[in-house]
Amino acid sequence: MRRNAKLKRMELNGVPVTAAQLAPLGFVGFGHFTSMRITAGAVKGLTLHLDRLRRDCRDVFATELDTNRVRDLVRHALPASDDSLVVRITVYDPALQLAHPGAPAQPHILVSARPALVVPQTPLTLQAAVGHRQMARIKHLGLFATQYLRAGAQRAGFDDVLLTSPEGTVSEIATSNIAFINDDGQLIWPDAEVLVGTTMRLINQARDEDVLTEKVTLADLPKFAAIVATNAAVGVRAVSRVDDTAFPTEHALIHTLRAKYESIPPQRI
Repeated sequence: MRRNAKLKRMELNGVPVTAAQLAPLGFVGFGHFTSMRITAGAVKGLTLHLDRLRRDCRDVFATELDTNRVRDLVRHALPASDDSLVVRITVYDPALQLAHPGAPAQPHILVSARPALVVPQTPLTLQAAVGHRQMARIKHLGLFATQYLRAGAQRAGFDDVLLTSPEGTVSEIATSNIAFINDDGQLIWPDAEVLVGTTMRLINQARDEDVLTEKVTLADLPKFAAIVATNAAVGVRAVSRVDDTAFPTEHALIHTLRAKYESIPPQRI
């Protein structure tokens, strides 16, 4: 009998984490992370996830991160199961204090997980709201602003929030990238400050076409044939509505993108 798809434990540096070690995540909240979908010990875009952790560690803590050690710690925590998990690797230093985040850091590695959602998911509905991801180049722990806007969208009956500038320029979804399909069947990413996701990068690498970006505003949305959202947990997901504007969810390119993404070979942890 297979074991349930869950971690043996939440581990910090390979051992069970204590409440005292977790407290700085709430009190200080200074750190960064990546989330990856792991199935049978393998990950699409593993190299991209590890590169992100290494790059962000230099930026946040001014020190190097041993990504081979990260892989060892994830392997240690994984259960003996072929089921899919979304594993989160959080990098932080429990010893850093709120008043002194610039002190010399010794980053710790926290590995945690949740069961992965079944894919493909039903199409997303989005409510546009003015907001942005602070320090968008870093996948950091400061998610309050986007989560606050996501909560408001969900209370209004939508699945998620579409972040825009005060002038209506579109950037991204709370924890996903967004792309638009024009009448010529071209995929267009917003020309805006966003966190470039691993799924976005994998899709761009897998396609033969040039990567297209352009400024997209809320007023532009009706001209597009379809919209997709991308992230590591669910891959490619159709968007069926933004505010009161509906979009087709069976566009040929959506199926092509999903097939290309699913065909990308995963890398062993």
